[in-house]
Amino acid sequence: MTDLQKDILTGAIFLTGIVGFISGEFILSSTLFASAAIASSLNVSRKSTKAEQF
Repeated sequence: MTDLQKDILTGAIFLTGIVGFISGEFILSSTLFASAAIASSLNVSRKSTKAEQF
């Protein structure tokens, strides 16, 4: 997967979490928010590692 695809996937998970929160599915939305946060932090650390290589 490219970085763009990973960013789009993370954004889609985040938006799905917001929709779940609004509809009252708090457990599902909490899980989606957590997975989006973990994926986002992994993407940031991966990007900073690539920047340090150059």
